[in-house]
This record gives sequence, C-alpha cells and structure tokens, in this order.
Amino acid sequence: MSIDFVVHDADDAVGVVVVEGIQAGQTLTGWVMDQDKTLQFEVRDAIPIGHKLAIRDLAEGDTVIKYSVDIGRVVKPIRKGEHLHVHNVKTKRW
Repeated sequence: MSIDFVVHDADDAVGVVVVEGIQAGQTLTGWVMDQDKTLQFEVRDAIPIGHKLAIRDLAEGDTVIKYSVDIGRVVKPIRKGEHLHVHNVKTKRW
C-alpha cells in the first residue's frame, strides 16, 4: 500500500500530501503517524505535493491543527478532502 498523505497526530485537522499529481476524485491513503494507522477517503480538489488537505470537515472560525500546532483559523468552510491554503485558512497572528 502506498501513502499519499501523512498526519502527525490523531488530533490534527489536516494531512500533508507527499506525492505528486493528486487530482480531484482520487481515493487517497494517509498514515496517522502517532497511532500507526491509515485513513482512506476521496479527495475533492487537485492538491500539490507539500500542501494540506482536510481530514475532517472544518467550519468557519475553527482552529486548524497541523503537527499538534495551531496554524490558523478557517475563514471559509472546508470539507473533508478539500485543499487547505491561503484561500480558506488565515494566520491568527495579524
């Protein structure tokens, strides 16, 4: 089995894509590192390598956790399998 994205901690809201060429409609397999388990679901967007995808639905105002760290807040609802980037997540720093 090949891994398409990794999740550091079970409490994270996102995974990081680790392969090239992810397209909408693909079924991806992710590895949750701290629990050594896998997740599998359909991705809703094309997502570049190194970018984030939602591993659960996120509502506007939710905190985004990546690698057990708060990386920002959701500014537009994000569904499981969607791309997270500057269009739907903003830093809380300013």
